[in-house]
Amino acid sequence: MFDMMKVMGKVKEMQTRLKEAQDNLSSIKVTAESGGGMVKVTANGKKQVIAIDIDSSILKIEDKTLIQDLIIAAVNKANEEVEILAKEELRKSTDGILPSIPGVDFSSLMGG
Repeated sequence: MFDMMKVMGKVKEMQTRLKEAQDNLSSIKVTAESGGGMVKVTANGKKQVIAIDIDSSILKIEDKTLIQDLIIAAVNKANEEVEILAKEELRKSTDGILPSIPGVDFSSLMGG
């Protein structure tokens, strides 16, 4: 028999766990590089760039386009890596809850 109170309790627990997982995302940090390490970008689990490091050997005005391309590449790589880690963090936080609610698909909340 379908127990609505039990389902509501599970939803509330899932909301709490998702909030905790989302709060923890800012502690996830990923550093990605491009150009063989000439440009490094660090992003957090909320996909915010928090640091950029540029090797001084490429800081010449004639290399401006190259530097811009390397920054874009490093930012995109950092965002890809942090998305993987963020999904795993959310998956761990909701482990055991989501499959137990019959007929409800919460995978979109986890980016899945």
